[in-house]
Amino acid sequence: MKSKFSALITIIIILTGISTLTAWEKEGRLKIQIALLLDTSSSMDGLIDQARSQLWKIINELAVTHKSGRTPALEVALFEYGKSSIPEGEGYLRMVTSFINDLDKISAELYSLTTNGGDEYCGMVIESAVKNLKWDGNNDNLKLIFIAGNEPFDQGTVNYKTSVRLAKTKGIIVNTIFCGDRITGIKTYWKDGADLAWGNYISIDHNMQVLHIEAPQDAEITQLGIELNNTYLAYGTAGKDKKARQKIQDSNAVKKSKAVAADRSISKASEHYKNTDWDLVDAAASGKVDLEKIGQNELPSEIQDMSVKERENYIIKMAKKREIIKARINKLNEERKVYIREKQKENQSCSTLDTAIIKSVREQAKKKNFQFKE
Repeated sequence: MKSKFSALITIIIILTGISTLTAWEKEGRLKIQIALLLDTSSSMDGLIDQARSQLWKIINELAVTHKSGRTPALEVALFEYGKSSIPEGEGYLRMVTSFINDLDKISAELYSLTTNGGDEYCGMVIESAVKNLKWDGNNDNLKLIFIAGNEPFDQGTVNYKTSVRLAKTKGIIVNTIFCGDRITGIKTYWKDGADLAWGNYISIDHNMQVLHIEAPQDAEITQLGIELNNTYLAYGTAGKDKKARQKIQDSNAVKKSKAVAADRSISKASEHYKNTDWDLVDAAASGKVDLEKIGQNELPSEIQDMSVKERENYIIKMAKKREIIKARINKLNEERKVYIREKQKENQSCSTLDTAIIKSVREQAKKKNFQFKE
């Protein structure tokens, strides 16, 4: 029986192009780790809105990253700081998520963030991220902190120089994003913070309305993203809730703009969008579940009454369908990128959160010998 299950895993891996976790571990899995430290004090509504609307664009940039022919795993962590509703004894900061690859959860958490006044302790939140996140020990991998805010960088009892230098000892690059004019950010030590750990200092207009270039391919890409959801088979006690969350994040993207909705669908067609903890197709490909052992009540309703063989065939069918949809999305995306590049030439580029992050990631990834498929 076990050999049949192994055969199922092999078939799905071939269909989806997924490596098993064991294979990743054997070859030393490439990683990109990004910790986002966002100021959620009362003046930062614009920053949070930019993060929500530009998350998928940033993910899509990372999706074309590779090294020696291998695609790195992506892990994202999220902190908020500067919020007065968080106790002063906790530094007005909170780890929203540790490093995870669940992109729907990151999106959901961004939409749950609220702002209110407080003191912004940059040194303390950097220290918390360095000490409390599980950073990879391999310095050939890309480990980045992006901290964004608009108050002096030297506030609080933890010296930012100490925190940034601690990050540097772990091979972590600290990038600072000042929400305001460049000179003010320099005078309030944001540039100094970046300079201490190989990072970039960038100033942005966090209140700028983001320009979303809508392309002719957007409608079909978004529709395909919806169809992609039908290939997900929710299992386990939390499966239904997480599949519902997938749909909610689709809706959140649509409300932002047609371009954001398309960006999200493109992200869902990338290698970074994996849901092994609730989707049977991804879980089977990674070897996380055994269809012969999983309880009937843990399975999605559409396959509960099937035999093990029928379930295997159904999962393979969904995997095939998913790859056909992904292939179409990716083909349309190639056409879309050409269109957007041409339109960008007609519009003056603006300094927003996505441009700050993408610029830094590209520069710093190349120094680690990562490459980008154009």
